[in-house]
Amino acid sequence: MPSKSRFIKSIVAAAKSEEVELPWSRGANRQAMIERRQQDRTATQQAKTA
Repeated sequence: MPSKSRFIKSIVAAAKSEEVELPWSRGANRQAMIERRQQDRTATQQAKTA
């Protein structure tokens, strides 16, 4: 499937969904992702030093 078709299908699916993600609700998800990434980085560094 061409990437353009996938992109359009994802936009149509997002438009049909009733859950609209508002810009200010992004903060909690983003912060959780950053914390997970930092934990992964710390675990990797500890494994390399051990």
